[in-house]
Amino acid sequence: MHTTILAAFFEISRTVVSMCSAGILLFLVALWAAKTDIARARGLDKIVALSNLCFAAPLAVFGALHLAAAESLMPMVPSYMPWRLFWAYFFGFALLAASLSIATKIQMRWSGLLFGIAMFSFVAMLDIPGSLASPRDRFGWTLTLREMLFGGGGWILAGNAMRGQGGSRLITVGRVIIGIAAIFYGVEHFLHPANVPGVPLEKLMPAWIPGHPLVSYLTGAILLVAGVCILLDKKTRMAATYLGTWIVLLVVFIYGPILIAALADPSTGVKIEGINYFFDTLLFAGAILALASATPRTD
Repeated sequence: MHTTILAAFFEISRTVVSMCSAGILLFLVALWAAKTDIARARGLDKIVALSNLCFAAPLAVFGALHLAAAESLMPMVPSYMPWRLFWAYFFGFALLAASLSIATKIQMRWSGLLFGIAMFSFVAMLDIPGSLASPRDRFGWTLTLREMLFGGGGWILAGNAMRGQGGSRLITVGRVIIGIAAIFYGVEHFLHPANVPGVPLEKLMPAWIPGHPLVSYLTGAILLVAGVCILLDKKTRMAATYLGTWIVLLVVFIYGPILIAALADPSTGVKIEGINYFFDTLLFAGAILALASATPRTD
């Protein structure tokens, strides 16, 4: 049995190896770049100091996915666009470049701004038409808000790097999107507690994770309270810090075991799904922590 488990770990596809390698490499780069901020921070501000790391590592993973599996992702490109395979590769390289920029905080105003524009373009071209075509599909709206939140997180990073009135407007747009998404997700956790916490997508909480109804309801309550505070711009830094910290804990203690179990599965599809859920939720945390970092401490 132990031999079978070990074989499952090592007999993995090029796509899985590429995604994991990119994530680990960018994690180390971002950790090195943030070491001074982490050392200076106190309390939960140490988690806030990890905002760029939480944002950059997923972009590297998804960039590697686009390069390793471009042909399988090509159908996602709208049919009216020419050179569909080119755009799949182009976005993969763009994600890798953005992840390196955000991890090292070099030219972050451009990487955050352009990443946000790309995400909002996808929402306009793909997510909103799909959600309007099936308005009763709650997962469609969940994905639409998730992509908007990722784009808003990119704009928060850019706005924090820019400063000035233009930067403040970008941060405000990101804050409003995060607040709306958090409230929507909080309600979804109370209506559908069986789904995975954080971003409430189709995957159900594994039965072997203890206390999962409690985790879902607690996550829903934190999302609701923090979302209202963020949307109304009341105690924004505190709300974003607590919410972002909670999502990071979910990544470590919920999605971490799910990822390990997925990597032990012989199916490549299951492995990729586990990696996607782990890093999607980490990117969710990164956007929220970016808002905390961009909000003055006097708040």
